[in-house]
Amino acid sequence: MSVRVIGAGFGRTGTTSLEAALEELGFGPCYSMEDSVRSPEHVEAWTAAARGETVDWRSLLEGYRSALDWPAASFYEELAEAYPEARVILTVRDPDRWYESTLNTIYGVPKTPYASPVLSFLRLVAPKTRHATRMTEGVIWDGAFSGRFEDREHAIGVYERHIEEVKERVPAGRLLVYSVKQGWGPLCEFLGVEEPAGRPFPHLNDTKSFLGKVRRRFVLPVAVPVVGLALASLGLLAHRLLR
Repeated sequence: MSVRVIGAGFGRTGTTSLEAALEELGFGPCYSMEDSVRSPEHVEAWTAAARGETVDWRSLLEGYRSALDWPAASFYEELAEAYPEARVILTVRDPDRWYESTLNTIYGVPKTPYASPVLSFLRLVAPKTRHATRMTEGVIWDGAFSGRFEDREHAIGVYERHIEEVKERVPAGRLLVYSVKQGWGPLCEFLGVEEPAGRPFPHLNDTKSFLGKVRRRFVLPVAVPVVGLALASLGLLAHRLLR
């Protein structure tokens, strides 16, 4: 098995919807951000790539048929060289809507009052979380955006330059510039496969559903025991003071 599709689009450009679509079309499993932080070896490989070091991409992505979203999107050129037969898909959306979506989800959520203390605690006690955070900072926020994502004009400029760069560097016959709003048609034609009969194109992970997923899968499961521990500690302290 080898990578056949490389996603060059930044996160929050419909990459989750594209991932589901590709898997429906037989181009899965797809490698995404979630995969990149599941093991120390993968975190270290992407961190090394961000430092400009050589990475064995075929070993890293063994068993996958596509690679989308960050961190892969930041290394689309290296991946395209490692997999010369793979097609490249550049997912795009309106720059202002992309910025707002990114600001309110993957960038902003870790800084919210309900998430920040939990993440700080996990970084302290869990090396995996600490290393994953360092990797995403190095590849995305300090890497692609030079630590200036909150500067809206700068961030949108980076986003727009990335799009133009991909168009210039990837041969036209190998590249699809694509919005998930276009549905199955352009995607299936580009990949040379038939459209799934009677199956609607997946539209997933908008801002509202993203925030709900974060609360269900991460914040609440971690926060409840942490709060419980804190309350128990306070109770013990009160008991001692009242003795």
